[in-house]
Amino acid sequence: MAGEIRIEIREAPETGRVAFVTIAHEARLNTLNPDLMRDFAAALARLSADAALHAAVLTGAGPKAFVGGADINVMAALPDGEAARSFITLVHGCCRAVRDLPVPVIARLNGWTLGAGLELAAACDLRIAASHAGFGMPEVRVGIPSVVEAALLPGLIGWGRARRLLLLGETIDAAEALAWGLVERVVPAEALDEAVLDWLRQLGSAGRQALRLQKALIRQWESLPLREAVAAGIPAFAAAWESDEPRRMLGAFAQRRR
Repeated sequence: MAGEIRIEIREAPETGRVAFVTIAHEARLNTLNPDLMRDFAAALARLSADAALHAAVLTGAGPKAFVGGADINVMAALPDGEAARSFITLVHGCCRAVRDLPVPVIARLNGWTLGAGLELAAACDLRIAASHAGFGMPEVRVGIPSVVEAALLPGLIGWGRARRLLLLGETIDAAEALAWGLVERVVPAEALDEAVLDWLRQLGSAGRQALRLQKALIRQWESLPLREAVAAGIPAFAAAWESDEPRRMLGAFAQRRR
């Protein structure tokens, strides 16, 4: 199989238990082929069952690319619409696996983030990019529409900018991606790991169950009308008291103030 999914679990007092997930297909800019996508979805499903997990970081191998897209050679050889449906369903499965992971996922964007790679990044909860990274949805330039989790882009950057990416196939740099709201932070490449660690420390200072409840609630907000989204917060708030986390952490905060 071309490429592999690497999982490293690190635990530290300041971050909690963190899964570092690397898409390793460096010779092809970490492009996604069917075997790699199946392995990715399966690996994230296993991580979802880890009740002690606090956060995850998703990145690509090497300095050139996060994910350079779906494998062009595989797509060019698809014989018909049914095969195309199966292939794009695998892309969607990868993005859904990221969104279904119950903990916050940080996209460590270490280079080119194109097509299916940008969809994966959009599926993450937070995005931090190296200053040399580039972003685009070039599918229309090779005769196909951008689909599945490309639908997340208007919520991140607005309809006009999403249309620029999707209809014109433009590529933008990290500075423009930051100005658009496509990423939340940009740093020099040599500072990328420390910047990710800074975010992990901030997540590590939060309650693990609170983060899980918050991510689940944000997912609900995406699809609910405002009145229902507001109401959905009430059971989420009550659910926090199913563990000792609120009493313990609120008590510690009150003690510090005294």
